[in-house]
Amino acid sequence: MDSVVSELEGTLLKDRDPVSYFMLVAFEASGLLRFALLLILWPVIWLLEVLGKGEYGLNLMVFVATAGVSESEIESVARAVLPKFYMDDIDMEAWKVFSSYDKRVVVTKMPRLMTERFVKEHLRADEVIGSELVISRFGFATGFVKSNNIDSYISSRVAKLFIDEKPGLGLGTPASPFLSLCKEQIHPPFMANQNQYDHHQVVPPPTLVLGGKVIVKGKPPPPPASSGNSGVLFVCTHRTLMDPVVLSTVLRRQIPAVTYSLSRLSEILSPIPTVRLTRIRNVDAEKIKTELANGDLVVCPEGTTCREPFLLRFSALFAELTDQIVPVAMNYRVGFFHATTARGCKALDPIFFFMNPRPVYEVTFLNQLPIEATCSSGKSPHDVANYVQRILAATLGFECTNFTRRDKYRVLAGNDGTVSYTSFVDQIKKVVSTSKPSFL
Repeated sequence: MDSVVSELEGTLLKDRDPVSYFMLVAFEASGLLRFALLLILWPVIWLLEVLGKGEYGLNLMVFVATAGVSESEIESVARAVLPKFYMDDIDMEAWKVFSSYDKRVVVTKMPRLMTERFVKEHLRADEVIGSELVISRFGFATGFVKSNNIDSYISSRVAKLFIDEKPGLGLGTPASPFLSLCKEQIHPPFMANQNQYDHHQVVPPPTLVLGGKVIVKGKPPPPPASSGNSGVLFVCTHRTLMDPVVLSTVLRRQIPAVTYSLSRLSEILSPIPTVRLTRIRNVDAEKIKTELANGDLVVCPEGTTCREPFLLRFSALFAELTDQIVPVAMNYRVGFFHATTARGCKALDPIFFFMNPRPVYEVTFLNQLPIEATCSSGKSPHDVANYVQRILAATLGFECTNFTRRDKYRVLAGNDGTVSYTSFVDQIKKVVSTSKPSFL
């Protein structure tokens, strides 16, 4: 019988770091206080991992997330909450290899109680080998695991399970100790299309430290050959305040961003140059032309962010100024907190984004518009803007609308979206009531 042993974290699941799952258990089983404690301790856990003491970091996560929680409550979270988040992170190419074998075994450093139901019911594994929580006689987790050395425990369990014959294939990272027990080994990444432009490795250290992830699709244009050449205008959907920053990060160079109504605080905190528009059409057109003459530029024609799967109406100004237009579909996925606010302090949007257990940003580069699709071929600016809106909406699976930024703010905030330069302290007071979690 063909058999396979696969690691869960970093192989069947793309993310090697299980901290987000422990945060979910902490929050769902005990509430915000335990969740906040684990979040505060995360830098310590990360530092232990960097210093090669990941075992201690793992034990710390287990203790904080489960100590004093009933076994039935952990099982309930593992049954009702965790599977959705596990499924979002499944590596389908690894799953295709894993599912092709007759006997399937999954190993994990997480407690078996947190993973067994998902692995057996959704991944169709025959056996799950993970750490075992110590449960008191009253049915509550003590926060400790039965084996201090999880790597040795996993290897010994795999060896006992395959006494007669070695597993045919081992799937896991090169450091996985159980792989030496397998006849053959395959390491991630598992790529179906090697030509896909993927930038998981270019995520900046701050993003990794805060638990974020960036997925990039498509192929962006190269930077201008010289400073004298006209730049490309990146036309992006506007999902959060960080869209231009994420784009600059992916392209590994600072690209100025056009801003419509950004607060002075946000401009000061911005890690990339910003170009403030005046809403006077001819003045703004000259500003954009000047910036394009110096290099690439980012613009979000919606003029404001939108949480829902809709695109607001695109301003047509960008289409009048250049025929070098590259549409970029920006999107993000979060589990708890929205990364945008209509009435609060927008400078705090990035903080709420990274407060999510496992925030994901998606950047999809579309092909540069052909000349016949621009104003150079005689098309009107409104036709070009509407075309760009349609192709971006189709890429994201969103719906185009005729609503403007003013419509949005009139509904959500009772104003036209113009920034009022009140004190930062006054804006902070609004955050508690306006930036509410979006629990799934």
